[in-house]
Amino acid sequence: MLDKILCIDDDSITLMLCKKVISKAQFSKEIDSAVNGEEAIEYLDKLLLDSKSDKSLLIPQLIFLDLNMPVMNGWEFLDIFCSKKYLDLFSQTKIIVLSSTIDPRDIEKVKSYPMVIRFLSKPITTKMLDFIKTT
Repeated sequence: MLDKILCIDDDSITLMLCKKVISKAQFSKEIDSAVNGEEAIEYLDKLLLDSKSDKSLLIPQLIFLDLNMPVMNGWEFLDIFCSKKYLDLFSQTKIIVLSSTIDPRDIEKVKSYPMVIRFLSKPITTKMLDFIKTT
C-alpha cells in the first residue's frame, strides 16, 4: 500500500471514482486531488515549502494525471514537473497518465517523460490497481 497519491483531473465524477476505487482496493492510505495542472503545481510548491521545515512530510509516491484539462493541461504539468525545481523532492514520484484520449501520438508522447511509468485509459478500475501493484 502506498502512503500518498495525487489524482489530477478536471472531472469531479472521475476524481470521486478514483478515490472510491483506490480506497476500496486499499491502494493508498492518503489520496489528494487537484482539478487541473495549475492547482497541482500549487500543491507541489506548498509541499516543497513545507518540506524545508518538516522532514517527515509525506509526498505523493504516485500521481494519476489526466491530459485534457482546462487552465493547465497534463502536458503543461509534465513539462513543469520535469524542471529542476521539482527534481530533488519528487525524484521518486512516478506518474500514470489516466486519460480518455485514444490518439496514438499522445500514447507515444508520454514515453518521452521518464517519470511516466504507464498510460491507462479511463476509468480507473480495481483490476488496473491490482496490475500496478504487481509491476
